[in-house]
Amino acid sequence: MTSTKTLLAAAVATSLLTGVATAAPIGEGVVMYMQMGGNAGDGATLARQTGAAQAAEALGVDLKEQFSAWAPETMINQFKEAVAAKPNCIEIMGHPGSAAFRDLVKGAVEQGIVVTVGNSPMTDLQTEFGPKGTGYAGVDLYAGGKLTAEAMLAKGLKSGDEAMVYGVFSQAERGQSEKGLADTLEAAGLKVDRLEITQEVNSDVSLGVPVLVSYIQAHPDLKAIGTQHGSITGSLAEVLQKAGKKPGDIIVGGIDLAPATIDGLKSGYVSATLDQLLYLQGFIPVLQCVMTAKYKMPGLSLNTGAGTVTPETIDSLVDLIDAGIR
Repeated sequence: MTSTKTLLAAAVATSLLTGVATAAPIGEGVVMYMQMGGNAGDGATLARQTGAAQAAEALGVDLKEQFSAWAPETMINQFKEAVAAKPNCIEIMGHPGSAAFRDLVKGAVEQGIVVTVGNSPMTDLQTEFGPKGTGYAGVDLYAGGKLTAEAMLAKGLKSGDEAMVYGVFSQAERGQSEKGLADTLEAAGLKVDRLEITQEVNSDVSLGVPVLVSYIQAHPDLKAIGTQHGSITGSLAEVLQKAGKKPGDIIVGGIDLAPATIDGLKSGYVSATLDQLLYLQGFIPVLQCVMTAKYKMPGLSLNTGAGTVTPETIDSLVDLIDAGIR
């Protein structure tokens, strides 16, 4: 016979579950535009898409994705389009720089739109509009570059070795990532050449393959290549193979966990890559949007540059990477 206590417990549990099932998600009615960065589904973007989509589903947010192929001008135009739609919230990326965004962000905030930042910071805008919900989810860029360089140095680089850092040094705060990498290698005594990624290569990394192959062939004593561009990282195994190099001939440090980068780690062509937890760069801005739009909470900052992945540690992450989470 079922006891009264058991029946009561079952009734309470049913009531709680029913309440959970019927309660509206806290973000219901919130519309958010979000800049994803690259191209839909690419290795430097997919996990961010997954995190944002899952946060939006869990919180009940109507999410509008925007893809820019990492072009700063496109990001500016997308922000203008988003503001014109009058959503509750917009997430932007800092590649165009604070000067390009400041008046536009100010105008959006004055209209009551929450604006938050992801992937590449705009520190002054985050400070100015933080009370209105402008937070940041992404790497502390200089520190991330430093961490990548330290992982490269741990692979056996020494003072006097020649290195090249390939990056977007000219892009406002975004360039701090490569600067941290190059500065750290130089501090260890390496001779570092800083090579700028053009916007054409930034948007289509296949155009960078012959550039890098030619560079390697013209520098026979090169011992290391570093970058903080996820899609460039994914191309480096191909570059080294075309340049006639074997795994380990050149120490390679990069960023993100694109499929080609995973292959590069497994083969030994990629020595270390910064894991910037792109899933959280998607999830957290959606949460920020809801917290500010619904509960008037200020901007929150999360450094997602947690560590590096090496050939020795990649295998345990593959299933999560294949699921679009890591």
